[in-house]
Amino acid sequence: MMITILLMACITFFTRYLFLHRALPFKVGPKMQQFLSFSAPAVLTAIWVPIVFINDEGINLDWQNPYLSAAIVSVIVAYKTHNIYYTTLAGMGLFIILS
Repeated sequence: MMITILLMACITFFTRYLFLHRALPFKVGPKMQQFLSFSAPAVLTAIWVPIVFINDEGINLDWQNPYLSAAIVSVIVAYKTHNIYYTTLAGMGLFIILS
């Protein structure tokens, strides 16, 4: 198990290294940079949507769902403050209170 984790860490590091090291003759064009700018939001959305909306019984859009309530509050706080710390504290705080 540990060897798998170490190998995956090496693969992840070296694939990032190719894009970040200045001495390597590899350049990403502007179209590829624009395309890659969508990867972080896509990955984050793929992570949080199932957590917030889906439980053992299926789709959960009930107001008693602490994940949904905390996500809504987090979106509102993020929109109003543009501060990652306030957003995280508000979402986590409400989630802890509700669960």
